[in-house]
Amino acid sequence: MKKAFWLAGAVAVALAQLATAADSIKIGFVSTFSGPTAVIGNDMRNSFELALDHLGRKMDGKPVEVIYEDDQQKPDIGKQKTEKLVQSDKVDFIVGYIWSNVLLASLKTAVDSKTFLISANAGPSQLAGELCSPYVFSTSWQNDQTPAAMGLYMNQKGVKSVFLIGPNYAAGKDMLAGVKSTFKGKVVGEEYTVWPSQLDFSAELTKARNSGAESIFVFYPGAAGVQFLNQYAQAGIKQQIPLYTAFTVDELSLPLQKDNAIGIPGAQEWVNDLPNEQNKAFVADYRKKYPGLRPTYYGAQAYDAAQLINSAVVAVKGDLAKKDAMKAEMEKADFKSLRGPFKYGNNHIPIQNFYLQDVVKDADGQLSLKTVATIVKDNQDQFHDKCPMK
Repeated sequence: MKKAFWLAGAVAVALAQLATAADSIKIGFVSTFSGPTAVIGNDMRNSFELALDHLGRKMDGKPVEVIYEDDQQKPDIGKQKTEKLVQSDKVDFIVGYIWSNVLLASLKTAVDSKTFLISANAGPSQLAGELCSPYVFSTSWQNDQTPAAMGLYMNQKGVKSVFLIGPNYAAGKDMLAGVKSTFKGKVVGEEYTVWPSQLDFSAELTKARNSGAESIFVFYPGAAGVQFLNQYAQAGIKQQIPLYTAFTVDELSLPLQKDNAIGIPGAQEWVNDLPNEQNKAFVADYRKKYPGLRPTYYGAQAYDAAQLINSAVVAVKGDLAKKDAMKAEMEKADFKSLRGPFKYGNNHIPIQNFYLQDVVKDADGQLSLKTVATIVKDNQDQFHDKCPMK
C-alpha cells in the first residue's frame, strides 16, 4: 500500500513538472553580445524585449522565458550555443543570428530537432534555396535582395560602371552577387576582404579609384562600415566617385560616421519613418525604453520575430506540440509587421518592398535615416525556385 502511494505521488510530481514546463514559452536567442559588433546584438535584444513588453510578457496567457546566448561572431560557438538551447534547455523556438556563416553552422541542429528557427537578420542564399526547411522562417530578407534593389536604383540613376567591395564570407559574396544580378552597367572590379579582422581598406579604395569606375558599391556592417566611410572620405574619393551601399549606414553606425554618411544612399526593407501605426509606436516606445538610442532594421526584424512566434502560439492555444498548425499559421504572416504587410514565399523568405534611404538631419539637428522612395514592390528572392517546399 505504501509503495503504491509512493508511486502515485511520484507520478503526480512528474505530471506537475511537465505541466509547469508546458505553462511557459521557452525561446532561445542567439546573437553577438561581445566584441565590436555587440552593439548589433544588443539592439536586437532591446527590440525583442520591447516586443515582449507590448505582448504583456506573455503568449496565449503563458509567460515567456528567453535565454540569450552569445555566438561571439564565430560559427563554431554559434553552433555550440544552438546545440545547448536545443538539447539542454529544450527551447520551443530559436531566434536571432546576425551572421550568415554562424546561421549556416547552426542550421542542422535546429532542423534535425524540429525546433522552429526564426532568422532575424542572416539570409544566406542556401537558406532560401536547397537548405530551406519547414521549421525555418525569416523576418528579414535573403542576402541578395537588398543589394539587388540598390542595383535597380543605380540603373535608374544611369550609372554605367561600378567597382564592388565586400567581406569574404557568405553574406559578402551574396551581397555583391545581388548587385550583379540587377545592375545593367559594367562591373570593372571586385574585391573581397578578410572578415571580420580587416579594417584597413586603403588598398581596395586605391584599386577602385584607379579602375576608372564611375561608382563604388560596398557592403560592410558595423565597425567595418564606420572605418570604410572614414577612409573613403579621408582619401578624397567621396568628392570623386559616388558610393552606393547596403547595410553600411544605419542608426548604430551614424553617430560614428557623422557627416561622412551624408549623401550615401542605401536600400532597406525597413526605415524608422515608415508611416504605419505599429511602427510609429515601436520607434517611440524604443526611444523611451532606451534613452539616447534609436532602433535599427536589426531591431525591427527581431521585434517582428517575436510577433511571428506569438501568432503561432495563439493559433494553437499554447499547444506547442501542434507543429504543423504552427507552421501553417506562420506561413500566413498574420501579424502587424513594423514594415507593413508582407507575405511569405514557398521558402519562408518574405516577399516585400525595398526602400531608398538617405541620411538627413532631424528636427533636433541629429543625423537620422529617411525614406526617400520605394525602389521595388513585393520583391521575391531569386532562390525560391531551388527550395523543395512548394
